[in-house]
Amino acid sequence: MNETFLAIINPAAGGGLCGERVGAALDRLRAAGLAIETAETRAAGQATQIAREAYGRGFRKFLAVGGDGTSYEIVNGLFPESESQSRSQVSGVRSQEVSPENDRIATLGFLPLGTGNSFLRDFEDLASGKSGLEHAMQALEARRSRPCDVLRLAHKEGTIYYTNLLSVGFTADVAALRHRRFLALGRFGYLLSVFLSLARLDRRPFPVRLDGQQEFDARRCLFLTFNNSKFTGGTMMIAPDAATDDGLIEYVRWGPIGRLGLIRNLATLYDGTHTRHPLAERQAVRRVEFRLDGPVDVMVDGEVLTLECRTIEVLPGALRVVV
Repeated sequence: MNETFLAIINPAAGGGLCGERVGAALDRLRAAGLAIETAETRAAGQATQIAREAYGRGFRKFLAVGGDGTSYEIVNGLFPESESQSRSQVSGVRSQEVSPENDRIATLGFLPLGTGNSFLRDFEDLASGKSGLEHAMQALEARRSRPCDVLRLAHKEGTIYYTNLLSVGFTADVAALRHRRFLALGRFGYLLSVFLSLARLDRRPFPVRLDGQQEFDARRCLFLTFNNSKFTGGTMMIAPDAATDDGLIEYVRWGPIGRLGLIRNLATLYDGTHTRHPLAERQAVRRVEFRLDGPVDVMVDGEVLTLECRTIEVLPGALRVVV
């Protein structure tokens, strides 16, 4: 097994800041004794292709240099190539039992250069003041890794994999509007997307069935999220009870709250107390089934896609992460 890290770099991340800062970061890691090779992406989806080909050549250690989108693409390059080892674990073997020496399980580290990484927030020690890039660098220098579940979404056109979250409804509406119309406006574009989504608030059903329940839940809702980790958007704690290594999907539902109620409770999405609202529900499950009428906008690990979702399942401990 190749012990060298392949750093897959998106130099355009953070408005080009990633390309400017990556050299110094990699020099520091090499000085700490890490063997690193590099590959740069020039187009959307290229990180997936690079990771898939490198995995086939024997690489098992990868470094996502960019933002959430870079790590999402890499994960989808590693799977389903490495999934054959994970299939036997879906039946319920705890992720802590997976041997880190298994030569099919890949390791993924992060360098959030120029952008944030919502996934890393679950592991940061904010009290120490070490967060973001510095936390990620120290984890790599200390060779500190742990098992991580991967969630597998089957949809009408195929399969995707993710480690953070997938959401439908209001949260996906905001992300889709920003991505399609206001991406160039940065933070202001995000706020404008929130305002416009509030103005045309669409509370609608997304029929789902959890862990083989008898009936599909087709009640109207503000949003549904299917989480592996706690945070989204860098600071929004959408799933405060999620754990990345428990072999479970953290399901969070917020019912058809009105505009005024949402405005009053918007801040609770940032400290996780929204799950205590009378219209909110949460549950830890192993499998989700959808019964949608057609494709819907989804936000998955910071990416916006339009998919006809069918099932979500867990691959326990299918990845190791350097955190």
